[in-house]
Amino acid sequence: MNSICFKKTADSWREALPIGNGRLGAMISGGQKKEVIQLNQDSIWYGSPINRINPEAKEHLSRIRSLIQEGRIPEAEKLMTYTLSGIPQSQRPYQTLGNIELTYYSQKGDVTGYHRRLDLDDGEVTESYQLHNNDNSIHIYKEYLASYPHGILAFHFCSSEGTISFDAILRRGRFYDHAGHLDNHTIFMDGSLGEGGISFFTAIRAEVTGGNVETLGEHLLIRNAREVNLYLSCETSFYSKDFKSLAVGKLDQASHDGFSCIRQKHQDDYKKLYHQVSLHLNGEENSFAETYFQFGRYLLISCSRPESLPANLQGIWNDSFAPAWDSKFTININTEMNYWPAEICGLSECHLPLFDHLLRMWKNGKQAAEEMYGCRGFVAHHNTDIWGDCAPQDLYVPASYWVMGGAWLATHIWTHYIYSGDTAFLKKMYPFMKDVVLFFHDFLIEDHGNLVTCPSVSPENTYILSNGTKGRVCAGSSIDTQILRDLLEDYMKASNILSIEDEYTKNTKRILEKLSPTKIGKYGQIMEWREDYDEAEPGHRHISQLYALHPSHQITPDRTPELAVAAGKTLERRLQYGGGHTGWSCAWIVNFYARLGNGNQAFKNLEKLWKQSTFPNMMDSHPRGNGAVFQIDGNFGATAAIAEMLIQADENRILLLPALPDKWKSGSVSGLCAPGGIQISLTWSDGKLTHGTLSSNHTQEVHLIYGKIKRSIAVTAGEQIDLAELMQA
Repeated sequence: MNSICFKKTADSWREALPIGNGRLGAMISGGQKKEVIQLNQDSIWYGSPINRINPEAKEHLSRIRSLIQEGRIPEAEKLMTYTLSGIPQSQRPYQTLGNIELTYYSQKGDVTGYHRRLDLDDGEVTESYQLHNNDNSIHIYKEYLASYPHGILAFHFCSSEGTISFDAILRRGRFYDHAGHLDNHTIFMDGSLGEGGISFFTAIRAEVTGGNVETLGEHLLIRNAREVNLYLSCETSFYSKDFKSLAVGKLDQASHDGFSCIRQKHQDDYKKLYHQVSLHLNGEENSFAETYFQFGRYLLISCSRPESLPANLQGIWNDSFAPAWDSKFTININTEMNYWPAEICGLSECHLPLFDHLLRMWKNGKQAAEEMYGCRGFVAHHNTDIWGDCAPQDLYVPASYWVMGGAWLATHIWTHYIYSGDTAFLKKMYPFMKDVVLFFHDFLIEDHGNLVTCPSVSPENTYILSNGTKGRVCAGSSIDTQILRDLLEDYMKASNILSIEDEYTKNTKRILEKLSPTKIGKYGQIMEWREDYDEAEPGHRHISQLYALHPSHQITPDRTPELAVAAGKTLERRLQYGGGHTGWSCAWIVNFYARLGNGNQAFKNLEKLWKQSTFPNMMDSHPRGNGAVFQIDGNFGATAAIAEMLIQADENRILLLPALPDKWKSGSVSGLCAPGGIQISLTWSDGKLTHGTLSSNHTQEVHLIYGKIKRSIAVTAGEQIDLAELMQA
């Protein structure tokens, strides 16, 4: 059974266990005398939508470009800071919803047999212990779950002696407007998140067996109960004008159905997603890898469901009113990384909130394109928020003025299509994709025979000019060109699927022919910029020039061997200087080594991530000041990397066990997905494939690679192919 277990209550948030249903999240710490359950709702963002576009941008764009092309980088950067930065500089922050605070009575005595566990198979947290007092032994058992079908959090507490007594209150610091009780078993808290911002309504209801429940003021009082069910709902004006009545209606439905029904529907819904993929690695030493892989899938199921917002920097588990980096959607890798495991790990529907948010960003991105750059189409920079703000964020030259955030996100449209085969989805998203492409039709400039972005950066790195000057802005960083190549090719393929050929597709084809190739530099590395500059920080956390290796498939060991060798040298150099020191960066490195077919190096960096960038509750840590904060992308990136060590696939082929480390000599995986609606299960022993199956939801030709063995097979829809015999030498 995959689970995360503690034998004590949480001493800090880093030991609490997460639950979530897409919109609502909670961190479960447990407790006998005092219990604090930290809460989140995905639309609790401070502030109203604002137009932050700098009115000086368009007027100064030509001058900025001239300064960059003349090599007057410090002048260009200063002018960009003045004229391109958003006004005000920051987008809106995500915030905690608050806490449920439970103060227990009659739970005195010694505690034995304590267990607090997140059961990944059921998607629930439980807490149990024995209380010993005056020769009495009382068993306490608690269940915590977040129900997607019911749209609530539900908790069930029971005692063998009918001694559950506690006071409950909802708290949100000073950041709420009203509190009180709706009836004799329901308390509430509500407020607005800044002038003109989102309004929220949160309520918690108690149902008891034995004992009694009443409300006084804003307190919920439970006395001498044998069993207690607590139901929490939170709705906001972001989703509904009638958010208060909607929240109360969900509590009414929960009271009517009861906890057993809620739990059953939750498990049926959750297991339908979670149990699509299983992983078993022989040897007790590999149990952590299994659990970590499935924990990443659990987190994605728990924080990204249809009709929710996409996962932000902390998913839906943020305990602060002023979190690190505002806990926004950082789109120069972090949000994209959140969705790397979605398709390959059987969670395609969890990808959908990202596309809903792209459509939410669309109008703002079109406005930014026209008012900042005088371009048609859509642009987004390196961050966005709940309102789909697309103007630059911060005054941070190495990141703020990057125009590729929306373009990178748009590549996920094609990825979802090739896995799902959903033509209706492609038709829906095609106009958006076209606008992303159209921006670059207008924005790119010609330089030394190539079409390049200008101004741009290579997130979030700094180079050194020959005279010792440090620079960040540039024309045509490697990642820009690599993302553009994917974006434009995806657009052309989508146009072909939809039988569209027009002036835009013709011009896109011409642009593709004028993009510069990925180049190798003086250290044998993949060049990060068009000039072979030295880096101010050779061990930088971003390794942007290797986008072409992962998540793209532009670099592969067999199709581009020289570039693959250079990619390996790039990684060696980064690691030599201390690279991979953040959780998400280390996870990206694991993906890189998987793509290079180096399973042992991939596993070595997985171990590094687990040891230096993982909290006790398995949630990813990111260094921040003198400490560390939770950042969810490392979890998702590592889950995707483990899958990539076992299968890799693009539209043209599938690689079986391409990066199996020596530590995983024997094992099995089932349910991993590949483009074309394909599912794959594999079993191996002593590092060799012993059994496997492949099935497809439609008839097609499939190209398989296992080591040096290559096979092409015709697969009929619904047919199951035996892979072990097929892939014999």
